Amino acid sequence: MIAIIDYGSGNLRSAAKAFERCIREAGLNDTVHVTSDPDVAAKADRIVLPGVGAFRDCREGLSALDGMDAALQEAVIDRAVPFFGICVGMQLMASRGLEYGVTEGLDWIKGDVTALEIDDPTLKIPHMGWNEFKVENEHVLLDGIKDGDHIYFVHSYHVVTENADETLGSVDYSGPVTAMIGRDNMIGTQFHPEKSQETGLRLISNFLKWKP
Repeated sequence: MIAIIDYGSGNLRSAAKAFERCIREAGLNDTVHVTSDPDVAAKADRIVLPGVGAFRDCREGLSALDGMDAALQEAVIDRAVPFFGICVGMQLMASRGLEYGVTEGLDWIKGDVTALEIDDPTLKIPHMGWNEFKVENEHVLLDGIKDGDHIYFVHSYHVVTENADETLGSVDYSGPVTAMIGRDNMIGTQFHPEKSQETGLRLISNFLKWKP
C-alpha cells in the first residue's frame, strides 16, 4: 500500500493518478491511498509526501495532523519504509526552511532550504517550466534517467545539502539548482515527476520497485 499524505498542501490528484498509472503499466498489485490518517501512514509499504506553496505553511499543515510527524518518523527513519518527497515535500526533508524566517524541517537530510539566487535578468522567479536534468551522484532510482532528460519545475526555493553526496541531481538556472536529493530509503525531487512526462513516470516506476 502506498500512502500519499494529505495535509492540505499537495497536488494530490495529479500525484495519485501518476502513481496509479505506473502501477497499472508495471502490472503491480499496489494500491494508492490519499490519507491524512497517521495510522494509515504508519502501516504503508511506501510513503509519498507532496507539497506546494511556502515551506512554513506546509510544515505547519503537516504538524497540524495529530500524530503524523511521529508516524512518519517511525515508518521512514525507524523502519526504513521507502519515502518520496515531491517539491515542498522534498524541502520538508531538510533541517530548516529559510522562507519567511526560520522554520524547522524534518531534519532527515542535513541542509537548508534557501531562495534561488538569479544573476541573469532574463530568468524569472519562480523557476517555472522545463529544464535539463544533470546527474550529480549515481542512484538506483536513476536507472534509465540521464543527463539532459527534461523535468518540470515550479519553485522559488531549493535544498542546499550539507553533504554533497546527498544531492543526486541538479539543473542549471543561473547556476546549479538542486533537483533531487536522497539517502538510505528516502528520496526527494524539487521537480514534479507527475508533470515530467516520460522522465517522471520512469522515476516513479523505479520507486515502486525499489527495495532499499
